[in-house]
This record gives sequence, structure tokens and C-alpha cells, in this order.
Amino acid sequence: MTAGATTAGGPPAGRLSWLLLGVLVLAQIGYPLTGGAERARLTVATVCLGWLLSVSHALLTRGLRVAVGLVLVTTGGGLAVEALGVATGVPFGGYAYSGVLGPKLTGVPLVIPLAWTWMAWPAWLAAVRLTRPGAARIGLAAVGLAGWDLFLDPQMVAEGYWSWRDPDPALPGVPDVPVSNYLGWLLFAVLLMALLGPVAGRTAGLAAVRDAPMYALYLWTYAGSVLAHAVFLGLPASAGWGGLAMAVVAGPLAVRLARRRRRSRSGATAPA
Repeated sequence: MTAGATTAGGPPAGRLSWLLLGVLVLAQIGYPLTGGAERARLTVATVCLGWLLSVSHALLTRGLRVAVGLVLVTTGGGLAVEALGVATGVPFGGYAYSGVLGPKLTGVPLVIPLAWTWMAWPAWLAAVRLTRPGAARIGLAAVGLAGWDLFLDPQMVAEGYWSWRDPDPALPGVPDVPVSNYLGWLLFAVLLMALLGPVAGRTAGLAAVRDAPMYALYLWTYAGSVLAHAVFLGLPASAGWGGLAMAVVAGPLAVRLARRRRRSRSGATAPA
């Protein structure tokens, strides 16, 4: 493994993570089949489930410090930057949330900071799997997280969950979300990933034998989002932009895991 490995987290950790991931996938498959208030409730439930999946995985595979550090940096940081964004327009551009996603704190639905944690952890672990500690890891993890927003924002704006005061300039085919939003996501993602290692501790930067559910979460999010946007949600442009951005991490991760699986099979079939 890239930067050493830890064997923390036994079978219960793996079983729980796979179980939560399975429920999450089913919830996301159900998203295109719903609408209106029912879809909004499913969205909130999905985000809460994703947060629980990432935090419980961090806790069970790496311990309390890593889980607490993950929550402080990504959930706490997510709330802080969203509150700043709603109040000032920095760093994403001017936007406002509707009341569809539930109770708010400082103008931010309480569920929103949970989404940062949900995808920050698998993006971080993918970068841990692919790179050594340092700037390259932070940059790759940040791109892995920020790339997800090229799916997220167009989808949520289309549902009316939030809106932009001035969406120009925007990416071709995605007229309702300004480019400043994606740049703000990337900037803040770099800050999150730079803080996550020092705050969460050394074991957060070690690949673990029970990280497979997080790799699966990242790859499922990538493939499922491309499919959903292109086929079910009528958002082909965001399918393309998001597919390109997340592929920076998803592609190498898939290749690395496939090679490892082939090596494992070759070792298992070699004569004694």
C-alpha cells in the first residue's frame, strides 16, 4: 500500500460499512422514482445515511480520534463555510437555500454540512490509496471531493433546494450554477484535506484493510451519478462535466484496485 497500512477494524467494521452502503445505494436508486416532498425527504435521509457511513467507518477502522477529527474538520468546517457563503457570497458566489431541506442554522439547512463529511472521507481514502503523504495527496483528495459538486449542484438547483443570485459565468450546458461555485469548492476542499491529516492523526493517513467499502462508495457515486444525470434526471451536461472531474480520482482508483485483485488471484492460483 502507498503509505503503509493498518489492520485496524475487524469483521464487524466491514459488515456494518457494507450494510450501510447497500442501504445508501438502494436509497439513491429510489431517488429518480420519487418527486416533490417525498424526494426532498429521501434526499435528507440519504445525506444522513452517507454521513453515518463515513463517520462509522472512520470510527471502527481507525478509532475515536480520527472519527472526531473527521467530524470537526468536515462537518464543522462545512457548516462554517456554508454560513459564510450564505451571508457574504464567499467563496462560492451569492446563493440562498430554500426551506425544503429542513431546519436551518445561520441560513444553512442542518443536513448540508453532513454532505461534506459523507464524500470527504472516501475522497481522502482514495487519495491515501493512490499517493504518498504531502501536497499531491491533499490536491488529489481535494479534486476528488470538489469533482463531486459538478454533479451535486446542478442536481440540487434543478430540484429547487437552493438557487444562485447571479449564475454567470457558468459551464456550458449548466446555466444555473456559476463557475465561482466550483472554484470555491476546490479552494475549500484543499483547506479541508490539508487540515484533516493533522487534526485526525497519523492513522487517518494509513490505508486499512477495511477501506474497500469507501472505495466502493466513491466509485459507485461516480458511476451512479453519470448514469443518473445522463439517463434519469435529464442533466446530460452535468453528467459530462462531473464524469470528467471525478474520473481524475475514480479512474486511477479503479485501475489500482483491479490490478491488486489480479495479483491476489494470481497468488491464490500459483502452485505451492
